Amino acid sequence: MKETITVHRKLEAPPSPFHCHDYPRLIRRWRKVARAAGLKMSAFAQAGGYEVFMLSSRQSPEGGVYLSAGIHGDEPAATEGLICWAEAHPDLLRREPCLIFPCLNPWGLVHNSRTDAQGQDLNRTFQHDHVPHIQALKMFLKPHRFSLALNLHEDYDGHGLYIYELERRAPFWGEELVEIARPLIPIEGRTMIDNRRASKAGLVRRKINVNKFPAIPEAVYLHLHHAERTFTFETPSEFALEQRVRVQVALINACLQRIAR
Repeated sequence: MKETITVHRKLEAPPSPFHCHDYPRLIRRWRKVARAAGLKMSAFAQAGGYEVFMLSSRQSPEGGVYLSAGIHGDEPAATEGLICWAEAHPDLLRREPCLIFPCLNPWGLVHNSRTDAQGQDLNRTFQHDHVPHIQALKMFLKPHRFSLALNLHEDYDGHGLYIYELERRAPFWGEELVEIARPLIPIEGRTMIDNRRASKAGLVRRKINVNKFPAIPEAVYLHLHHAERTFTFETPSEFALEQRVRVQVALINACLQRIAR
């Protein structure tokens, strides 16, 4: 019998704003998760003087889940939400094929910076090969085709939670995911988000025309080459950290519940 995932699981300990930019502490927590879940954890690159880690289970190239956070270092509810979720679900991680990148911009996390040590927005570099650890990530992904890819983010301009859903095939999940988040946090009410028209409150669903992306983000790269379904979760970074983390955890839970059926 597959595990029933509790969407609104209470956090075992409220996340601390004093720890959310502590990269060594984050990695220590992930090492504990790796041991508990039987995942392989390894440093696949260095960036800005820090090792960059990934966790993986034994899996075939087809199927499974891709999870990443921390490509923007000033979005700490993303990295904190991912580790809080993982700490609560070692049994699920043991069973579900997965590839996890806990923090793709450790220098940015430590320095509370959107960019890396060279001033680059790493989430606009996937069309190029000049960033060594992004290139290493892309090389590792080459054989993989995931059932689901989740990219965890925050938005300092956000007035509430919103979700990007990259459109491939129905049935879509975006509306249900927004409703899962609604009891936990306000939903973004802007009709235009990053110059994109919202499909409805809290949801931007779009087809991808690669010619309109001179700078390719991680989610678009995954959608084009490696993932059947791709979502980006954006929590409003001016809200309380615990609230933002709880929403990230709930949305990860909801998505994993759907592919575990």
